[in-house]
Order: sequence, then structure tokens, then C-alpha cells
Amino acid sequence: MSKITTLVEEIVTPILDDMSLELIDMEYVKEGSNWFLRIFIDKDSGVDIEECGIVSERLSEKLDEIDPIPHNYFLEVSSPGAERPLKKDKDFEKAIGKNVYVKTYEPLNGEKAFEGTLLSYTSDQLSLEVTIKTRKKKVEIPTDKIAIARLAVTFS
Repeated sequence: MSKITTLVEEIVTPILDDMSLELIDMEYVKEGSNWFLRIFIDKDSGVDIEECGIVSERLSEKLDEIDPIPHNYFLEVSSPGAERPLKKDKDFEKAIGKNVYVKTYEPLNGEKAFEGTLLSYTSDQLSLEVTIKTRKKKVEIPTDKIAIARLAVTFS
């Protein structure tokens, strides 16, 4: 994590704690000629636009006061959406029993992308039940091989 995101996390955490919200993810990226500081928040019942607005206002005030970012940027506060990323241990633990998408850095048994039900998770590996054609198969994925993991929406 960059110096800026580490500092912003320290600033935003008390604001989120005060509102019983959770920091899901954060990114500080340059897109074209513009810089963006994106904060993704959530809670069990979901967040609404009003809560995002309050966090944005409070965080903006603190950032203006401390001024840790040396150039202009856009601050965006939002929900991570239905296909939220899984990054922390607790994200994976909450996702057990849910449909997830996992992409690996290198192929495992000839595949790099897996989608299925998360059966179990430890800090070393996760187990997915994937359906290949009509057959269900258990796949073990070492956590150090995971490039991307997120919830996956299914339409039945």
C-alpha cells in the first residue's frame, strides 16, 4: 500500500467506526491526467448514497485539514457493489457458502479462472466447488497464487 493510502486509511477508519461502517478497499490511481482516491465502504445491511455522502464530507474535511496529497485529485466514496473484492481474511470467511470468482497468477491444472461456491478458507488455501459441464469438482487454490478474488453474481 502506498504512503498516501496508508495515511488515508488511518484518517478514514475512525470516521467509519463512528458510523458502524467497514473499509472494504481503497485505491489511489492516476487515470489519464487525473488522480482518483476511491474509498469503498460497506456494512452487513449495505450502504446507501447518503452514508457515502457523509463519509465523503467528513473525510474531505480531514484531508483538507492535513493536506497529505500534493496535487489535485477526485475523492470518490462508494459501495463495492454486488461483486465486491475479497482481500482480507474476514472477507473470505464471510464469503464461505457464496459464489465467488478467483483468478490466479499462473495456471492450476491448466486453468487461471475459477468460479464456484467457496467451501472453505484458511490463510494458506481456499476450496471451491466448481461445475464443469454437469459435474461438480472440488478445486484447492493456494492463497499465494490468487491474483483477484471477488464475489460473483449468478442468475438462475
